[in-house]
Amino acid sequence: MKKFTLLSGILLVALSTIITSCEAVKNTNKTQRGAGIGAVSGAIIGGILGNNLGKGGNGALGAVLGGVIGGTAGGVIGNKMDKQAREIDTAIPGAQVERVGEGIKLVLNENAVRFDTNKSTLTATAKANLDKLVKVFNEYPDTNIVIYGYTDSTGSADHNLKLSRERATSVKNYLSNQGLLASRFSINGLGIADPIASNDTPQGRSQNRRVEFAITANEKMIQEAQEGK
Repeated sequence: MKKFTLLSGILLVALSTIITSCEAVKNTNKTQRGAGIGAVSGAIIGGILGNNLGKGGNGALGAVLGGVIGGTAGGVIGNKMDKQAREIDTAIPGAQVERVGEGIKLVLNENAVRFDTNKSTLTATAKANLDKLVKVFNEYPDTNIVIYGYTDSTGSADHNLKLSRERATSVKNYLSNQGLLASRFSINGLGIADPIASNDTPQGRSQNRRVEFAITANEKMIQEAQEGK
């Protein structure tokens, strides 16, 4: 997998180290320790969320952070997301797959999902990569998926906002037409917001023309995790 974010990696490791060093926790079983760590980490991530919402939090990262369950159920969900993230990473080597909290942030840049200039029609390359994603999404049906479209800064902000939404819609429609339930998906066009590279160079603009996915547990997965299934 390409990357574990600070919140899902370093932060949780630090939390587990601190909590498990306490004498009281040493006397609990693994399930109780997992619940304690999950509850505390969930609270801390929830607090950090407020700061992140002002820094690109309207995108996939904010959506994934907003879905934190915590406790033992959160650990069960996290294990399922670990497996799904690894399969996505294997299926689409050019994708940026990040395990965040109890969800997945997936970025498909222009190398994975291509659009013709100023168009929202998916190219053959884009469809081929989305076909690989369909197989993974079919294997893990109990997730909600938000699709975010982005553009570079070329052209007016209003035009790019409209174009980004049309591109996100194209991705959703294609995935739905391949047999995935349309109700799993929602879309959001964010235009020129949240650039991940400089718009001053062709290479940077290429990186900013991208599609992001926020993959989180649906109600069925949450309920089963809470029931210990």
